[in-house]
Amino acid sequence: MRIAIAGAGIGGLAAALSLHAAGFDDVTVHEADPRVRSLGFGLNILPNAVRELAELGLLDALDRRAVRTRELAMYNPHGNLVWREDRGLRAGYRWPQLSISRSHLVLVMAEEVRRRLGDGALVTDARLVGLGGSAGTGGTSATFTDRAGSPRTVRADLLIGADGIHSAVRAALHPGEGPPPANGMTILRGTAWGDPFLTGSSMAVLGDDRRRLVLYPIETDRSTGRTLINWVAALPDADTDTDTDADGTDGRTPVLRHFGGWSPPGVDLARLLRDTPEVHRHPMADRDPLPRWTSGHVTLLGDAAHAMYPAGSNGATQSVIDARVLAAHLARHSEPGAALRAYEEERRPQMTELQRSNRSLGPERVITLAHHRAPGGFADVREVFGEEELAEISRGYAETGKFDQEWVNSRPSLSVRRRGAEK
Repeated sequence: MRIAIAGAGIGGLAAALSLHAAGFDDVTVHEADPRVRSLGFGLNILPNAVRELAELGLLDALDRRAVRTRELAMYNPHGNLVWREDRGLRAGYRWPQLSISRSHLVLVMAEEVRRRLGDGALVTDARLVGLGGSAGTGGTSATFTDRAGSPRTVRADLLIGADGIHSAVRAALHPGEGPPPANGMTILRGTAWGDPFLTGSSMAVLGDDRRRLVLYPIETDRSTGRTLINWVAALPDADTDTDTDADGTDGRTPVLRHFGGWSPPGVDLARLLRDTPEVHRHPMADRDPLPRWTSGHVTLLGDAAHAMYPAGSNGATQSVIDARVLAAHLARHSEPGAALRAYEEERRPQMTELQRSNRSLGPERVITLAHHRAPGGFADVREVFGEEELAEISRGYAETGKFDQEWVNSRPSLSVRRRGAEK
C-alpha cells in the first residue's frame, strides 16, 4: 500500500513511524517548508502519548533533553494555591509526562523517519495545492508545488492530512469552512534560561477569569543546574494592541503590565522576560468540530482534524494518539476505506468532546471559578471549593481525554502489525 502524508509536524511524523511499525514500508511525508523544522517553544506530552512514543522506540532519545514533569500547580494572581496534583510517574503512571522543546521532538522524529523508511520518505518544499481521485484504483492523487511553482502529482492508495490548523487537505474536504475562528485572545510566548522553581520540574499555571500565565521547564543544564523555562501568556487582544513595538512582534511590555504584579512561585518574571531572546505572538484559535474527517481514501489527523485551545496539554498528545490508532486500524483491516471509517468512529467523537471542553479551558477552569468566587484571594482553598470539587474537575477532564491513570496503564497496546508484513 502506498501512503502519502501531508505535513511533517508531530502528527505527520508520528503517523509515518506508526505505519512503519505496523508493517507499511511505502510511506512518504510531504512538508511545505524547505526543511523540516519547528520553533523551539515548549509543549507537554501526557503519559498516554509518551507510552506510544516509548513503544515506537523514541523515549530514550527524547528523555535526554526533556524534563519529566512531576506536578501541576494552579494559582490565582495573588499566589494562592488553587489546585495541585502529581503528574507522570509520581501520579502512578507507568510512563512519564514530558515537558520538551517542540523542535527537539520534531528533530528526533524526523531523523527516525529517515533512518527507518529512507531519506526519500521525507520530501520538503512540497506544498499541497490540490486533491483528486485516481480513477479505477480506489486511491487518490495529490498535487504539490515547490517554491518555484513547479507542480508534482503523487498517486497513493491513501492520503493523510496532518498539515496543521491551516490544513490544505481539510480545506479541500470542507471548502466552505474558512479560516480558524479566533476567540479574542492573544498568546505571547518565549523561552529563557532561569533558576528552577517549585520542584524544579513543575508546571505552574496562574490566572483569573480573563488571563493566564503558564511556566514550566523544558530542559535542564546539568552543569549549571539552570533550566530552560517555557512561558506562555494569554490575554485579551485589546490589552496588547497599544503595547507592542513598531514591528508588532515584541510582547514584553503587555506581559509585564498585566502579569508583573502577579506572584509566580519562585520566578523573577521581569528577569525572565529580559532574558527571552524573542517573543512570539499569535491569536488564540481552534477549529469547529467537523461532521466527518474522511472522504474516500483521504483522512485528517491531529490539528488538521481537531485543533483545540492550548489547555490541558492535549494538542501534540492527541496527534500522537491519532497516528497510532490510525496505523492500528490500517493493520487490522484489509481495505483502506474500512480502516479509515473505524479510525474516525473511534477518534472523532472523543476529540469533539475534548475540543468543546478546551473551549471552557479544560482543567484550568478551576482558576476561573476561584476568581469568580474569591476575586480578592483566600487563606484556604477549602473556603472556596467543596472537598471533592477540584479533584472531580481534574478527573473528569482526564477521562474525557483518555489519559486517566487506570486507562493508560491497563489498555491494550496499539502496536499491531498487518497480516503478511515482515518482522
